[in-house]
Amino acid sequence: MSHESNSLLIPLHVSYIQNLGKNKDDLMYHLTAHLRMNAIYWGLTALCIMGHREALDRDEMIDYVMSCWDEETGGFGAHPDHDAHILSTLSAIQILVTQDAIERLDINRVVKFILSLQQPSGVFAGDSFGEIDTRFTYIAVNALSLLGRLKELNVEKTVNYIVQCRNFDGGFGSRIGAESHAGQVFVCCAALTILDRLDVIDTSMLSWWLAERQLPNGGLNGRPEKLEDVCYSFWVLSSLSMLKKVHYIDSDKLISFILSAQDPEGGGIADRPGDMPDVFHTHFGVAGLSLLGYPGLVDIDPVYCMPAALIEKMGLRKGWQALERRTG
Repeated sequence: MSHESNSLLIPLHVSYIQNLGKNKDDLMYHLTAHLRMNAIYWGLTALCIMGHREALDRDEMIDYVMSCWDEETGGFGAHPDHDAHILSTLSAIQILVTQDAIERLDINRVVKFILSLQQPSGVFAGDSFGEIDTRFTYIAVNALSLLGRLKELNVEKTVNYIVQCRNFDGGFGSRIGAESHAGQVFVCCAALTILDRLDVIDTSMLSWWLAERQLPNGGLNGRPEKLEDVCYSFWVLSSLSMLKKVHYIDSDKLISFILSAQDPEGGGIADRPGDMPDVFHTHFGVAGLSLLGYPGLVDIDPVYCMPAALIEKMGLRKGWQALERRTG
């Protein structure tokens, strides 16, 4: 259980991430197999933000990623022998890029897999079964950008579909006609940022809608009338970073909320105080703190959700603005 703390418990969180998945006899290990690739990406990126990238074994991580390669489709599954999916494929790419092991990838086959999932409407499906979501569009744009193959994307068709998902409140939904949601706002903003098409967004209205997500306790929710959740610290802040409006949020109150969701005994961050921690909320909580300028953390790129220095080195940095890094 989590209890309030005034500072980020970095050593505990590093240890928490290192111990994830060590007990393969635990039922939860097998129940979360479909999230394994994503969890490795979340853990690795959180460690990078906290300045402990080397805390997990690099070779073991790369070997696991490559064991999830689906030779038949050209994509990656979340676990060996799982079907390929665009989500686990992006996580695999992000891990390999972060670990400087992209040479292990058959880039042409991965690009072919990703492009094959674009539908006539312009949206992307997650896999061969055809579920569509603006999340998958962002994932495709992100992955193709990281691989240096964005020029092969039909940009006009992609942007046109995103524009059709824009709602009267300035936000975006998972598909045409779906309600606005902070997670979907992030994926649409980030995809448009990578494609240099933020001009299709009503910046003023969307920034107001995002600022309205902050509740009296400092936490952020994903849509009106919902509870606060640590993960929205990233979804909302990253979108505001791309719109250069992070100052719309009360940063001190949000920092206090994120820190209060830590587990001071076993490490990790939960969705809200009193709940059990998990690697998903640990990652997005630490990422949110980085965008808020929390002292001692490494800058994260809000568009790619990867270490900012790495994205800048690849020549992919866009014109986002986070808060200045605090000292002490």
